[in-house]
Amino acid sequence: MNQDLNQTDRREDATIRAGVLTPVPYEYRGRREVDIEIFQPEFTSVCPMTGLPDFGTITIKYRPKDQIVELKSLKYYLLQYRNAGIFYEHTVNRILDDLVSVLSPGKMEVIGDFTARGGISTRVTAVFEG
Repeated sequence: MNQDLNQTDRREDATIRAGVLTPVPYEYRGRREVDIEIFQPEFTSVCPMTGLPDFGTITIKYRPKDQIVELKSLKYYLLQYRNAGIFYEHTVNRILDDLVSVLSPGKMEVIGDFTARGGISTRVTAVFEG
């Protein structure tokens, strides 16, 4: 049964397209380093086991090198998860992988704070250090 769940998760995960993310040149490269923190407090996805909605806050922290993410494109990217059956841990890692592939940041951290289900709250953190 676990193998079937992993297959389902990968199939649903394939509906997420990183191509909607739009990088924008960071014009202060070489002049100033900044740390950027983005919050999406209304993140939703679907539990691949039950089909019930999952809710949480996604926090993205990063230090850009050459590019920053255009926020409208990030919003549309994150909205793709709304109907995707994907586990919390995979969600956070997938967001990190997609953003790193588009932005090539100096460092990035993605945190998923998911609301309680059955009395258990979950926080997942994935980190990239380039």
